[in-house]
Amino acid sequence: MIQIWKILHLGCKMKFLFIIQGEGRGHLTQAIAFSKMLEAQGHQLTGVIVGKSKRRIIPDFFIEQIPAKIHPVESPNFETDKGEKRILIGKTITKNLRKSPVYFKSLQQIDEIVKAAAPDIILNFYDLLGGLYNAFFRPKAHFWVIGHQYLIYHPSFKFARSVAFQKELFQLNTWLTALGADKKIALAFKPLSKIHGHKLVVAPPLLREEVKHLQPRSGNFILAYMVNPGYATEVISFAKKYPHLRIMAYWDKKNAKETEHPLPNLSFHKIHDRHFLKDMAACRGLVCTAGFESVCEALFLKKPVLVIPVKGQYEQACNALDTVESGVGISSKNFDFGKLETWIASNQKTEDDFQDWAGKWNVILSQILPETKMTEPVLELTQSFS
Repeated sequence: MIQIWKILHLGCKMKFLFIIQGEGRGHLTQAIAFSKMLEAQGHQLTGVIVGKSKRRIIPDFFIEQIPAKIHPVESPNFETDKGEKRILIGKTITKNLRKSPVYFKSLQQIDEIVKAAAPDIILNFYDLLGGLYNAFFRPKAHFWVIGHQYLIYHPSFKFARSVAFQKELFQLNTWLTALGADKKIALAFKPLSKIHGHKLVVAPPLLREEVKHLQPRSGNFILAYMVNPGYATEVISFAKKYPHLRIMAYWDKKNAKETEHPLPNLSFHKIHDRHFLKDMAACRGLVCTAGFESVCEALFLKKPVLVIPVKGQYEQACNALDTVESGVGISSKNFDFGKLETWIASNQKTEDDFQDWAGKWNVILSQILPETKMTEPVLELTQSFS
């Protein structure tokens, strides 16, 4: 008689570990929203790894709201011009290649954290090291990736005009972040057709509960957000052009004061998440670099949006195109606040079905979790005879 141990994976709670790209605000707020959703469903977040660089600091709002230990690691990041405005792809590739030994140490550090945390699922928020870690270290945990970027794998996605292999580099970077992924969760402005037999899952934006509880009203100012502080010169220039418009701008410039007033109608504010959301609810409209999360927050609050793709960053050009194609906002090459004012005057309205779509996350998570095997199984003894 031969005894065979058969593993039965029952509906126990899951342990997650996050790996997050620290560039900009979007991935961080998405991680906060996902962590709260896990907590509400009884799952556990065992650790958070954040890719950092000398150009960025981990914001206080993230440290305060994420319910797990944060492990900063050196991770590849974009390089900008001296004005901290345009992304320089050649310099980005060259500098990150030179820092390969540093990133290999980061991969080893990630491996130590993963082994100590023993997660069932590693969820990667578009960090390059996350994909490389999964490919080279082969952790026991399932590997999921999440972000608006993975929408490129859906046949309905439209790419922006590409120059000098920009599209191919974007596709390569996205592929590297998802090496060996068991699931690719693509965040979208609206529902899209399901691709059967594919690892792609189309899901709503990850909005935090704070956004859903805000009471929007139309104030007397335009809100602005720039991912790179070099855009401040452009913001000042257009604020001078439209002195009748009051503008409140947020940035994450190092060593900046909490509030600065370069012009009577313009103020710069150090990024503070609760303050930003409060101002989002009260503004007339949002002007921002072409990320994804801030646009979704504005859309949920029914605020008009103007997006500006960061120069040299093809991903943002695609985001801007998707914003226009999805009918959720307009785009511009610069922070021309007058274009948003004109759009507001045309009485453009945000459709209500976005809020319904944004509320579908719990259903989607409950659908994809049962497909995932646990790393802490319950054993059942079975018998066979020879």
